Amino acid sequence: MAPRALVVEDDRSWRQLLAELLGDLGLEVDLAASLDGAIAAIRGAPHRVAVVDLALGEADHTNRDGLRVLEAVRRHDPGCATVMLTGYATVELAVQALSEYGAFTLLRKEVFRRAEFRQVIGRALAAPPAEAAPAGAPPLAPPSEERPARAALVVEDDAGWRSILAELLADAGYQARLCASYGEALGRLRRSRYDIAIVDLALEGDAPRGGLLPGYRLLASTRASGTPTLVVTGAATPDEIERAYAEYDVYACLEKRAFSRKGFIEAVQEAVSSRPPGALEGLTPRERETLALLAQGRSNREIAEALVIAPNTVKRHLKAIFAKLGVHTRAAAAAKAVDAGLPAVGPGRAAEE
Repeated sequence: MAPRALVVEDDRSWRQLLAELLGDLGLEVDLAASLDGAIAAIRGAPHRVAVVDLALGEADHTNRDGLRVLEAVRRHDPGCATVMLTGYATVELAVQALSEYGAFTLLRKEVFRRAEFRQVIGRALAAPPAEAAPAGAPPLAPPSEERPARAALVVEDDAGWRSILAELLADAGYQARLCASYGEALGRLRRSRYDIAIVDLALEGDAPRGGLLPGYRLLASTRASGTPTLVVTGAATPDEIERAYAEYDVYACLEKRAFSRKGFIEAVQEAVSSRPPGALEGLTPRERETLALLAQGRSNREIAEALVIAPNTVKRHLKAIFAKLGVHTRAAAAAKAVDAGLPAVGPGRAAEE
């Protein structure tokens, strides 16, 4: 028997669209246009997934009956993963739906994409019912053309949470660059400098290496680049959180289950303020990488191999680094790097010309 899906939506066009998409995925679809209809459908049969509109009051955009549907699903059909669909949700409502009502994710109508929706439903069906968690909504519409002075890197595989974090950062005056994977985030870090990084430790699709979660590898990169970093996580153990503090010098670890808008903004502002201006501020991301390897005692050839660039390019980077730091030797540059928190110099290499 095909698994059942429930669509709770007061707009006929959206009901038809969602029913078609869910039917194409092999689901038997029940439809409801109101809270009462949804309650009857929930009591009538178990469902594997439910797509629920936030406002079920036709033209009443303040209606929040969708949250009552989420609560009814959680009480009477706990094996059903709920996806909230809305065009009017604030950040607070999004967090409430994800954290308090157990929604699998929140999708926004204004940026709805069929392919993204199919992917989300596939993930909801694949997840064990007891472990359903927020995942997979499209990000918010891009910010306005007026760019804020500060840049933030957000590394989060759950697009619902990416949306929330991006909106909060935009309200605080930050341009958020959104990444869903370790590789994408590492590329961003190598190309640009950020005032703050927000990192989830567990990134879906990026397998742990040697027992190390992908997020930790990013924390090593943000530490090396001097980027203040917050961890926002929904699954980290106390040992993993302690490791992030002890080994990677993160400013704060915030748990999604106890997420607070005010607490997040305060942590961001405090983390950015905690970083004093340093001698390395004028270096490009690639120059920082070159200097970090120099500080580890690498030769020009070894730096070139590590960065996959030509030895002559390494020499050009070093010339620029020396000029910006006001030094004339490798040893002096390495000392500046160590003072700024980059790894210590290896024996005997710093004096190499």
